[in-house]
Amino acid sequence: MQVTTKAIVLTSLKYGDTSLIVKAFTASDGLKSYMLKGVLSAKKGKLKAAYFQPLTQLEIVANHKNKGTLESIREAKINYPYQSVHSNIAKNAMTLFLAEMLGHSIHEEEVNPALFEFLEASFQWLDIHDEIANFHCHFLIQFTKYLGFYPDTSNVQAACFDLLEGEFTDTPSLHPVLTGDNLGYFKSFLGVHFDTLPTIKMNKTNRQELLQSLVLYFELHLQGFRKPKSLAVLNEVFG
Repeated sequence: MQVTTKAIVLTSLKYGDTSLIVKAFTASDGLKSYMLKGVLSAKKGKLKAAYFQPLTQLEIVANHKNKGTLESIREAKINYPYQSVHSNIAKNAMTLFLAEMLGHSIHEEEVNPALFEFLEASFQWLDIHDEIANFHCHFLIQFTKYLGFYPDTSNVQAACFDLLEGEFTDTPSLHPVLTGDNLGYFKSFLGVHFDTLPTIKMNKTNRQELLQSLVLYFELHLQGFRKPKSLAVLNEVFG
């Protein structure tokens, strides 16, 4: 079945000398994997390797057989041309990290318009704003809404946050918990919009500690989740 759809690139792996296997989240069908034969050696054609950098927003014409095998892309064009996401060092490090987080978190081949719109709008916001140091922390917390483990805020005044139970509590168990400054920063990200992020003042140590806890939160709630290798690079850039 031929489909024309918007798509956000998650990962792009070299296959052989000239081909790519691309994983993308599509507006029409959710997660899809594509084999792009010969794209790395093609001088001309409708597919360019540069289109398949992490988080690139495309419009594609694809053949979807929907049999769980690798699909094919006939045409691709940039749907939203980023101004700074791939050229700004800090944004690029964040992009690689978030693309890896998405790739390790989204597994369903099913349409999810709300998630697609969230991803599309979030990365466009990242592209046009300069104060982005807190973006990834806020993004990951908001992303949990679409994965089914957004923090239960019914007891938000409690003394700690239980990462395994996903709730605030005054009686900590042996589970990993957030307390102290990190708990305060975590709460400050709940229920705010991206435009509020510059008002949340964190030093690099607090930000790194909170980010480590958020990655652990994903590990505890997603079966088979792997910690992103790009986390170390991100910490170095923002350190």
